[in-house]
Amino acid sequence: MNDLTNRVALVTGSGRGIGRAIALRLAEAGANLVINDFGDPAPANEVAGEIKKMGRRVEVAMADVSQSAEVSRMVAEALEKFGQIDILVNNAGIARDQLLIRMSDEDWDSVISVNLRSVFLCTRAVMRAMIKQRWGRIVNIASVSGLVGNPGQANYASSKAGILGFTRTVAKEVASRGVTVNAVAPGLIDIGLGHTLKEEYREELKKHIPLGFLGTPQDVAEAVAFLVSDGARYITGQVLNVDGGMGVSW
Repeated sequence: MNDLTNRVALVTGSGRGIGRAIALRLAEAGANLVINDFGDPAPANEVAGEIKKMGRRVEVAMADVSQSAEVSRMVAEALEKFGQIDILVNNAGIARDQLLIRMSDEDWDSVISVNLRSVFLCTRAVMRAMIKQRWGRIVNIASVSGLVGNPGQANYASSKAGILGFTRTVAKEVASRGVTVNAVAPGLIDIGLGHTLKEEYREELKKHIPLGFLGTPQDVAEAVAFLVSDGARYITGQVLNVDGGMGVSW
């Protein structure tokens, strides 16, 4: 198990799905957590309750991570309560799938804002503290869609492709300060955004997965747990596909 004892991790969108699995996995490894979500606080509070049972410290931060003021408040409160933020996992994301010819301005803007702008805002907000302590781990949750594209997801694929460029650029900027920045690109995962797909389309996509089955949030969480550990200290600016081979089959 990757030992994260005494580390503090902020995971955006961690009330459910992949974010929930990541938060629980990092807590299992010893980290204290800041659980972020937006809207109904019940899922975030439920995750926090599970983490408390592990004996970890945990705070719930309800904030819209696409809004600069809310991100600044969330990070400032986390630093006040914990004194540090060692790990940031930019996981928050939404999908508003539609063929380009029918895609509205709002469909485009909302997905880019939540999926990509939030990564910029949250990373910028924690960076000063990480640089000061000369240790930090940032993992951005991208998608295989950002690598190969996907019909009906011009907005989603663009936001995830943007995360890849952001990851590589920031990794170069902060490497000398002891901060690593990597991305994980999930393929078709069995809960979360994957559940919005129609069953017949899910079955069609499975034909492009060499391993022959859908991934789980735990598969993604294990990859994140490795990248934030000391075992990955010499890895930065990389994209780790967790997709059953989907990205290389198209």
